Amino acid sequence: MPEPELEWQQPKSLEEGQEEWLEVAFGPDGLVHIRQNTRPDEIVTTTTAKWDAWVLGVKAGEFDHFVE
Repeated sequence: MPEPELEWQQPKSLEEGQEEWLEVAFGPDGLVHIRQNTRPDEIVTTTTAKWDAWVLGVKAGEFDHFVE
């Protein structure tokens, strides 16, 4: 069975000159697909529950130490 066509979402705002970013697609199967725009064939897939937990962690600053 062929994979359904995914609608990839880019960040709402990109900095001028920014060359790389993550894109996200929410599949009809309830899975979340993530890829880097410069490597569109390399896709990471996760569950909606894990995606929601990650987003909450980002909003709470749990990953800030990676960019300091």
